[in-house]
This record gives sequence, C-alpha cells and structure tokens, in this order.
Amino acid sequence: MKKVDIIIAGESHLRYAQEICEVISESAKVRGTGIARRTPEYVQTKMQNGNAIIALSGDQFAGFCYIEVWGHEKYVAHSGLIVHPDFRNRGLAKKIKEFTFNHSLNKYPTAKVFGITTGLAVMKINSDLGYKPVTFSELTDDPKFWAGCKTCTNFEILTSKDHKMCLCTGMLYDPTQKVKKKEKWFNKKVLKRLKKIKQSMLENNKQLLVWKK
Repeated sequence: MKKVDIIIAGESHLRYAQEICEVISESAKVRGTGIARRTPEYVQTKMQNGNAIIALSGDQFAGFCYIEVWGHEKYVAHSGLIVHPDFRNRGLAKKIKEFTFNHSLNKYPTAKVFGITTGLAVMKINSDLGYKPVTFSELTDDPKFWAGCKTCTNFEILTSKDHKMCLCTGMLYDPTQKVKKKEKWFNKKVLKRLKKIKQSMLENNKQLLVWKK
C-alpha cells in the first residue's frame, strides 16, 4: 500500500487544482447527488491562504478538503472533501476530515464548525468528531455561503424553503460546549429512512413548483 501524506496545501500544490475539481464533479455524478461546484481558481485561493488540506502519495493526488470562513470568523465550514478513486476504501476520507477539523480549531479557535451534507459516510465522520445535527437556522446566515449552492441541482428546493430545509442535513460543532461523552445519535438505518422521507416530500414540492410555473 502506497504511503499517503496529509498536509496543509500551499503554492507548490496549485497544479493539482484542476484535477481536484474534476474528481469532485465526477464523484457527484456517480453518487447522483447535488454539489456546489468550485473552479480551479477558487481552489487555488484556498491553497494560497492556508485553508486547504491535500493528501499526496508521492506526487500523486490522493485527497483534498478546504476551509471556508463565514460571518467574520464566527463560523467555518469544511467543503470539497474528496478522495481519489485509487485511494478509496482505506479510511483516508476520515483522516483528511480529522486533519482539516484540527487545523480549523487551531486557526479559528472560537469559530463554530458546521457543514451540510447528504452523505451518510460524512455524517458518521462528523458525528465521531462531535458534530450534532441541527436545523439550518443554527448555521451561518451569510448569503455568500448559500450562494455557493446555486450550482447544486437542489438549489430550487432550498430557495423555495427560504434556506430553511433541503435534502442536505445541517451539522454543527460548537467549541464552547464541552462534550463529556459522545452521544450515539448516529444510526445509519434511521438516517437512510429519514433521508428517503425528506427526499420524497421535497420532490413533491419541487413538482408542485414546476406545475405552478
């Protein structure tokens, strides 16, 4: 098994931006999920300001994740978590997420860490790190964050619900709240069932919007 190093990305890693965006896009197509697309130029800015994490096996790209800052550093979010197909099923996504999480806490110690996702695997990783599921109202109200969802196939659903509900699940880690014991709230079967119910409800709403047009 090839050794993989996880590090904070910098100027020397700008050349990987195009490949990173392509892998993220292809992964979303395979999963059939919506995605907030990012350009190689956007990814490069994250690398330049020290808010990107990259995993490399020698010179080969293995994985990536980046940090976004919202509400004057009151909130941070981790986005673009991806593992190259050649390095999947090795637990690398969890390692990258943990590295990004710890980097966030060091760089923005007072910020609440949040994310929205449809992926059960990401929910499990977040749960292990201490995130809790929350309503969208507990997340940042920064319009620039929600504008990033415009390229997602579910954006119409999000806007129809005034940014209060979508197929994604909101999750939050508050560093000011000391967790004595991790709550075992994550249940894959229950979450799958709830996800199907939510998807059915929102798809019906989407059809109604189309009909009204």
